[in-house]
Amino acid sequence: MKILLDIPDRKASSILEVLRSISYVKTSKLTDTKAELMQEIREAVVQMKQVKKGRLKARPVEDILHEL
Repeated sequence: MKILLDIPDRKASSILEVLRSISYVKTSKLTDTKAELMQEIREAVVQMKQVKKGRLKARPVEDILHEL
């Protein structure tokens, strides 16, 4: 199982120390860019689910392409 934690910088070192002391836990640091990309993808998935359920209206792809 993979878990993403958002920890304030001033508290991160103590939490990482505890996690690293557990032999079966692997840790890796995400760059800010990668974390932001993951958040944007997560939001996009939520929006797509809302569109499928009819709670949110989708925009035509032509409109999106014209913005580029």
